[in-house]
Amino acid sequence: MATFKRFEDIEGWQRARELTKEVYRKSKIGPLARDYGLRDQMRRASVSVMSNIAEGFERGGTKEFVHFLSIAKGSLGELEAQLYVARDQGYINDSEFLSLKGMAKSTKFKIGGLIGYVRQSGLKGTKYKTAVPRREQPTGEL
Repeated sequence: MATFKRFEDIEGWQRARELTKEVYRKSKIGPLARDYGLRDQMRRASVSVMSNIAEGFERGGTKEFVHFLSIAKGSLGELEAQLYVARDQGYINDSEFLSLKGMAKSTKFKIGGLIGYVRQSGLKGTKYKTAVPRREQPTGEL
C-alpha cells in the first residue's frame, strides 16, 4: 500500500499487538489460565487480528487487504464476545473487562477507518504496478 512501507507501520496492527500482549498477560494467571478452551480461543482471536492485518498487507492488493482487514475486525468482535464470557465467569473483573474491551474497541475503530480509507483511495496495490520491461540480453549471436 502506498502509505505504509511495512505492516508494522499500521496503527491498527500496533494496537492489535498491544491488545494481544494484554490478553496473554491476563490469561497467564488466575482462573482464566485454567479454562484452557476459553483462554486459548481468546489468544487465537487476538493473534488473528495481528496476523490478518499483516497477511492482507503483504498480499499487495487493495481488495485483498480490505478483505483481510474485515476478517481482523471480525476477530475483534469474537474477542469482545469472549471477554463477556470471561467476566460472566468471574475470570476477569469489571476493570479488566473494561480495559480490554476499550482496547478492542479502539483497535476496531482504527481498522474500520483504514478500511474506509483504502476503499476510497483508488489505489490498486503494489502487485498491480506495471513492471519495467527488462532489456534484452545479447546472446552473442549476430
